[in-house]
Amino acid sequence: MRVAIASDQAPKAIGPYSSALRAGQLLFISGQVPADPATGALVEGDIEVQTRRVLENIKALLMEARLTLNHIVRTTVFLADMDDFAAMNAVYARYVVDPAPARATVQVARLPRDVRIEVDAIAVIP
Repeated sequence: MRVAIASDQAPKAIGPYSSALRAGQLLFISGQVPADPATGALVEGDIEVQTRRVLENIKALLMEARLTLNHIVRTTVFLADMDDFAAMNAVYARYVVDPAPARATVQVARLPRDVRIEVDAIAVIP
């Protein structure tokens, strides 16, 4: 059984996909960009500001599914510039719990809406 998850505290999907999708005991969170959920506008600021917004969007989708950041088992971080890695990682470290989820971080040629970061996640539902 698949159930779509959305939250007023996270940006709405801008295409034919779900912001998050529950499938069995897993929650798949689509890539989140640094968009303000109230306006849909991209947040301005450096990679730290953008990373915080992305992770707050993920947190909101988790909360809607009655989960927390503790339930995340895997993330993928997409960066427009790998030079942003250290600053992104410092913010990311404040959101994850021990043991930290598995993660891949990659630099990509371009991201939707020309943002600097996008993060997707997979969480386990107890």
